[in-house]
Amino acid sequence: MASQSVQNTTWDELEVGASASLERICTPQDLILFAHVSGNRNPLMLPGESVTAAESDPIAPSLWVGSLVSAVMGNVLPGPGTLYRGQSFRFHRRVRPGDRLKIEARCIEKREKPIALFETRVLNLDGSLVVDGIAELEVPTKRIVVEPHELPGLILDLQDHFARLVAAAKTLPPLPTAVVCPDDRHALGGTLLSAAKGLIAPILIGDAARIRAAAQELGADLTHFEIVDISDPHDAAARAVALVLAGQAAAIMKGNLHSDALLAEVVKKDGGLRSHRRISHVFAVDAPTIDHLLFISDAAINIAPDLATKVDIVQNAIDLARACGVAEPRVGVLSAVETVNPHIPSTLDAAALAKMAERGQIKGGIVDGPLAMDNAVDIAAAKTKGIVSLVAGRADVLIVPNLEAGNMLAKEFTFVAKAEAAGLVLGARAPVMLTSRADNDRARLGSCALAQLYDYWRRTGQSAVQTSPTPAVPQAAE
Repeated sequence: MASQSVQNTTWDELEVGASASLERICTPQDLILFAHVSGNRNPLMLPGESVTAAESDPIAPSLWVGSLVSAVMGNVLPGPGTLYRGQSFRFHRRVRPGDRLKIEARCIEKREKPIALFETRVLNLDGSLVVDGIAELEVPTKRIVVEPHELPGLILDLQDHFARLVAAAKTLPPLPTAVVCPDDRHALGGTLLSAAKGLIAPILIGDAARIRAAAQELGADLTHFEIVDISDPHDAAARAVALVLAGQAAAIMKGNLHSDALLAEVVKKDGGLRSHRRISHVFAVDAPTIDHLLFISDAAINIAPDLATKVDIVQNAIDLARACGVAEPRVGVLSAVETVNPHIPSTLDAAALAKMAERGQIKGGIVDGPLAMDNAVDIAAAKTKGIVSLVAGRADVLIVPNLEAGNMLAKEFTFVAKAEAAGLVLGARAPVMLTSRADNDRARLGSCALAQLYDYWRRTGQSAVQTSPTPAVPQAAE
């Protein structure tokens, strides 16, 4: 049923005693938005920032509560076209997130046209008075009819999924990590931050003079860190691999060198870190519009993977998601369409991967495909297309057709959707943190947490993160 148009009450039509009301629930988002708009960052009034134990729940700013009165005036009575002359408030009680409020306005006097006075009140639904006051308004003198419309949407990032992973990783012993060429402020800064958080015990491998110069720029003390002085990046990468093979390091972190130089040493047939599985890269993405981490693979290593390689890509991604607390990851294998089309090879691979998982050739997750991006992550899109699937609309893992698609998808999340991303190379004998030279400290910290959690899961078969169960909703198209 279509929404009805909204029309005002003119000054000539307004009668003393006329009243209107609205209801509204206070939410944490309201407090955050009000802080942005008003500039008021009083910690008593922001979720998670209360300054005393007695005020563990934030308090709604009084003027946010008072501002609700204007919604009655502007939308209902007198309605569109109303302007304020003045407003008095007296505040009797505090409001907190979760409180359901009733906002009332009643005309108590008409003065010289177009002025009218309104008694205004905000009450809790238990009837207790929160705010009262008097509004002096310029009531519209002409009829205004407004068609209903939605305001532009706003995105608030209220969840920090990486903080949860970092907190879990901090409960584990620091991971001995060979850091290759940490000789600029970004690479060394992320390394030292991760060490300070207790995630890694770094061994710094590279040009010692440049590493110390970067430390001096950061004002950091390297007295307690081992430095292996090797000026050539390829030789530094080879030494990192050798430390892993000797059991002196359990992970490798890329610093200020090209990925190819590091990976060439990792994948060597003789003296490298190859395992029975093809190596692949997984991005963990914390997007403000999605209520869980998304794992995207492969966007950094395998350019045009065949079906056999995709099997390992899927298995590696499932393993990392499980290490991060996802009990049974839902894997969406992406293509341009959600039906098998012999002319689109990625749809054939997707269908094969789904069947292989069903037959136990891929373990630990629920795999479905082909799925287009929209119906992989959006339940409404999946329902619209009538897709019956345990994965559609709820994917934890996204498997892309090739490196180009994955790279574009990951960068769209980070640069357009303002997501945070961390990454890890899997399938080798040790996790490799293949951070970009442009990554900030937060991205490097997230990658260290991924490496720590994955190493623990691989050794114990358990996640150090509290497991997130798979929702029991059976079909996207119900």
